[in-house]
Amino acid sequence: MSRLWIAFTPFIFAALVHVWALAVGAHDAASPTKLMLMPFLALAVVWAGHRHWTSAHTILVIAIGLSWLGDGAGPLFPGVDTVPMMLLFFALAHLCYIWLFWRMLAVRRLPLWSAVYAVWYVGLLVVLWPHLGALLIPVALYGIVLGATAMGAARCHPLIAWGGAFFLAADSILAFRLFVPDALPAWSSPLIMALYCLGQGLLAAGVLVTTRERQEAPAVATPVVKAAV
Repeated sequence: MSRLWIAFTPFIFAALVHVWALAVGAHDAASPTKLMLMPFLALAVVWAGHRHWTSAHTILVIAIGLSWLGDGAGPLFPGVDTVPMMLLFFALAHLCYIWLFWRMLAVRRLPLWSAVYAVWYVGLLVVLWPHLGALLIPVALYGIVLGATAMGAARCHPLIAWGGAFFLAADSILAFRLFVPDALPAWSSPLIMALYCLGQGLLAAGVLVTTRERQEAPAVATPVVKAAV
């Protein structure tokens, strides 16, 4: 576990600097540090998991890479509308997470409390509907994959479950900042990124912990894990 925390140190440091830069309005520091977040997270996964690499690690790194493209949709794709590109890449990242959490890493049945995510989806869409315009369908579709990620995460290790919840919270607040900007104070921007970094970090840590626990578990325990998926 200590090696896991050491692997995440560069990501944690970059996240703290980025959130601080947003909080104090240091945009010259906020922009480059945002593009450093996912590479440092991918580095943490490779560092912590390289000795016992699995297909789950590969899918996780792909999801992180797609998230990086979503984070950098503006500077990486100049001349293209940022929001649709961001939605596209994050939707693809969520499809990777959905495969991980629903098909590969689940340890329990879907808990009853996860029904709150369905209520969240309907409520958020109803509130945002008048403000979405031509982006109604893309946002609705993105909401489905985001909710499916959070619900799938609820079936997994607690670190993953919390990561899915924080990721969903970050994107929910971001939706209001994008489409109803007057409804949120200025400090919502660092809050969004703090929740986002926490969510992504916990998802990655949870995948690493789960894969390690399965590799270290006695062979007799394997059928029990499979039966719970």
